[in-house]
Parts: sequence; structure tokens; C-alpha cells
Amino acid sequence: MKKYFLQFIIVSLLSLNAHSSLRAQEVDFILPPWIEKAVFYQIYPQSFQDTNGDGIGDIQGIINRLDYVKSLGCNTVWLNPCFHSAFMDAGYDVIDFYRVAPRYGTNDDLRKLFEEAHQRNMRVVLDLVAGHSSDQSLWFKYSQRKEHNPYSDRYIWTNDSTIRPEKFVAGKFERNGTYRKNYFDCQPALNYGYGEPDPAHPWEEPITAPGPTAMRQELMHIMDYWMQMGCDGFRVDMAGSLVKNDPQLVGTTKLWHEVRQHFQSLYPDGILLAEWGNPQKAIKVGFMMDFIIHFGNTGYDRMMFNQVGTSRRDTCYFDLKGAGNPDPFINNLYDCLNVIGNKGHICIPTANHDFQRANCGPRNTPEQLKASLAFFLTLPGVPLIYYGDEIGMKFIDGLPNKEGSMLSKGNRAGSRTPMQWDSSPGAGFSTASIKQYYLPIDTCANRPNVEQQEKDPQSLLNYVRCLLELRKEHPALACRGEIQFWQEGNDKYPLVYERKQDSERILICINPSGRTVKTERSYTRSFRKLTPLLTTGGNIELKIKLKGKKLRLSVPPLSIGIYKIQ
Repeated sequence: MKKYFLQFIIVSLLSLNAHSSLRAQEVDFILPPWIEKAVFYQIYPQSFQDTNGDGIGDIQGIINRLDYVKSLGCNTVWLNPCFHSAFMDAGYDVIDFYRVAPRYGTNDDLRKLFEEAHQRNMRVVLDLVAGHSSDQSLWFKYSQRKEHNPYSDRYIWTNDSTIRPEKFVAGKFERNGTYRKNYFDCQPALNYGYGEPDPAHPWEEPITAPGPTAMRQELMHIMDYWMQMGCDGFRVDMAGSLVKNDPQLVGTTKLWHEVRQHFQSLYPDGILLAEWGNPQKAIKVGFMMDFIIHFGNTGYDRMMFNQVGTSRRDTCYFDLKGAGNPDPFINNLYDCLNVIGNKGHICIPTANHDFQRANCGPRNTPEQLKASLAFFLTLPGVPLIYYGDEIGMKFIDGLPNKEGSMLSKGNRAGSRTPMQWDSSPGAGFSTASIKQYYLPIDTCANRPNVEQQEKDPQSLLNYVRCLLELRKEHPALACRGEIQFWQEGNDKYPLVYERKQDSERILICINPSGRTVKTERSYTRSFRKLTPLLTTGGNIELKIKLKGKKLRLSVPPLSIGIYKIQ
């Protein structure tokens, strides 16, 4: 560890000298080429694989399963927070940003994970909780002191304990003031300044003030520390929320441009990903990739969220009722791709730790899940599989609140249950822990698992492998391939779209409804025939009408067709 500490000190000194000002917005940023071939696999560490019998997943468990992850066709692992934490919010309340949580192992274990992944030509991305710490952090404890010290301005404090604006928390502190939180009370916001400070509020400092300046430097030091150890980049939690009251994103842009200039000058192959849910903004302020998920009006929820889950809707597109509308998602996707161009990437995950899985409520059969995964894995952008979605793990409703999983809108615990490696009740976790920590033991019986699906050529697991192999073989299905939806008016089913790269063209047809659909779709670029690459479900009847440029389709329920256009 001494070697890494010295490297950290050297890099930190270089960064202080080279990046003391906010001039990074002038830089013409580049993208590491490897991102275009990346396939992400998101791992929730405490639920993935337990190797020491304490009922909690650990880093050694992740190391032991790297070959499995690679066998799927995934080459990049994103870990949810693995730093020392109070676990009042599942690791998103960090006590020490420079230390691995003891429940998962040690810093050396994480370094070994980086090394083992690199030996397999894989990469590892860490989750960086940049906007706040735990209230148990030594930083926050020092900031509470009456006398001024280097940590006094690391958080946002009012100058009077009787002043408590919205999102500020009162308590028994030595200093006279209340602190700004981000989400839970146990998550005091780190001070990156305000984009538009209110002169009447002295605690609203500009981003150039000493406190925010020191916090930016600390953020870069944290990144340097893990990159020097072998990390390949970071997914930044709630990346757009660090600078407060910044409606024009001027301060946010300066912050992330400075960070990216520093980061990319030292680690040209490293990646910075935003959790923003708005690629149009995230790429502009300096990130390389952002997620299209349920935040805002992306349309993701209208495609996937049904009446069960953390976030619930009465109607969604991927439902047997066939009453959904894909237009909001399609329109947002077009806008994202048009705005960001070649300056960054999008990522549309199968699910994540904050919302429900594809297997949720009435969408619970292999045929339905194949339709969902065919959709996710044939879209442009960087694909991401949330652990267990490749075997159809189910969102479990009605679980108790665990480590801050409960939100006002619903419980996230249902997407955080243990990976089902085999048919045993614990599947790699102690049965006592499964019963107490996650879910009743009897609900683990007869669940989909890796051991079972490995043996079945028609399983969801092997279907995912086929989809990812198809994506790898065909440039039109890759990250930068164009997309054009063949949707018309009120004719919503099936979902038909064309992917194109150079001269290669591929057509995808997905009917997630429970009824046969007969329809015609217009096309603009001529073709002679459609050659099947991968078909699932019933026989899709296709007839090309040259006159009027129409494709006539008869698509059985839960049918998927992927065709080469010739």
C-alpha cells in the first residue's frame, strides 16, 4: 500500500499545480475508444457472492465470478459503493472514501479485483458518491467543531442554529448552525458552492470560495487514489446535484470540466459516467456517458414499469395487455442521440438498484423477459445488465426496509436480493442471513438460477449470450449504430426498428403483447429481403410490398425477430 500512497501524493501535487483554476471548459475532450465495445454488468456487492459465511457478499466473491461475467459477453463491471459506510443508505453514506468497507474486504482485495479483471481483459468501474458523506465521517465531525479548521467549510452550514432553510438539519453541534443535507438526514451535502448564491444567505458560497475549491481538489484526490490502484473509472452518483442552485449549469459545467481535464490528462483510458438521467446535459458538462433511466420524462418508465415495483404505473409497453405507448421513449432517445452526437454515449440499463427488475408483477415468464432483453440489448449506446436480470431474477415485493431501501414512492429492496447461483435456498449466502437480511427462505425455492440455466440451451441466460454475441458480430447493432423506428400513428404494436452502420442494416421486430398483431409499416430505404438472424416465439410473417414501400407483418404474441436487411 505504500507504493500507492506515494503515487497518490505525487499525482495530487501535480493536480494542484496544473488545475488550480477553472479553465477546463476550453478543452476539446476525447473519448476512450474502448467504451464503444464495452458491455457493462452492474454488481450490488452485498448481494452477489458471499465467500466467508457472514451472509454478505464480498470482493472475493466478485473475483470468483469474473469468469461467469465474462462468459455472458460482459467486459466491464460497475460496482455499487464499496467504501467504508454506515450503511444507512446501502453504502451511499460514505464514512471514508479511501477505505473499502470491512464487510467487503480490504483495499488490497479491491486491488486484486482490478488485477484479476485486467488479466481477463475486463475493466472495473467504481461508484463514486461525490455529493455527500455519512454524518459519521470524520470530516463531518470535525466540521461540527466551534473553532475553524480545514473541515469547517467542507459542508454547507448556516451561521445560526435558529436558521433552518429547506433541506437543512438542526442538531446539537459545537458550532452555531444547521447543515444542508442531500437526501437522508445522515447524508450531509459536501460543499461545492452555489451556481447563483443569494447574498442574503452567507452560507451560499460561490464555487470559487476556499471551501468549494478545497472540496473539488479532494474529489480529484479520491479519484486519483483509486485510479492509481488500478480502477478504470467512476460512475458518479447524482452527478448533476453537486453545485447547488445552478439552473444554468454554469458552476456544474466548470466543476466537471475541471475534473475531466485533470482526470483525462492523467488517465486517458479512464471513464467518467454520470448518474443524471439526462445525457443531453451530462455530456455537455463533461461526462463521457449517462444513463437513460426513469428520471424526468425519458419514457423509460412507460416502457417498463407496471403496477408492481419501486415506481409503479398502471400501463407500460412491455405488458401482455398491449396498451402501452412507446412514443415518449422513442422521441427522447432520438433527442439524446441528436444532441450528444459523437461527444459521448448513452446507456439504457436492464434495471438497477433503485427501481424494479424486468421480472416484476405480471411480467414474469421467460417469453416476456426475452422480449424485454431483446429490446435492451439491440438499442444503440452501451449495454448494461443488472446482476441477475440475465437469469430473470424477480423483483420481490413487500420486503422490509433494509439499509435505507424504503422511499416514499416504494421499496428498493426487491431489486437487491441475493444472486441465485444454484437451487439451494441460500445460493451462496448463509440461510440465516437470507431469512433475516433479505427474504423468507421459502421464497428462494424454485427460482431461476445460473446452475439450472447453464444446462438449458433455451434458457434466458443463454438467450442473453446469443444477443450479446449477435451484437458483437454485427456493427449495425453496436454502440454507434443508427436507429430508425418504423412506428406509425396509433399503430403501437409491434415495436419495429432498424439499426444501421455503414452498409449493414438490421431490422428488429418485438411484440411484447399477448395477442397476434397484423399491421403494415412504411420504410424509407429500399431492400429486397429479410434474412433471419435470431427469432423467438411464434413464426413472424413478413411480406415486402415494393409499391408504396410497405412491410406487411403478422406477429404472434411474445415474438421476437432480428433480421438482416438485404
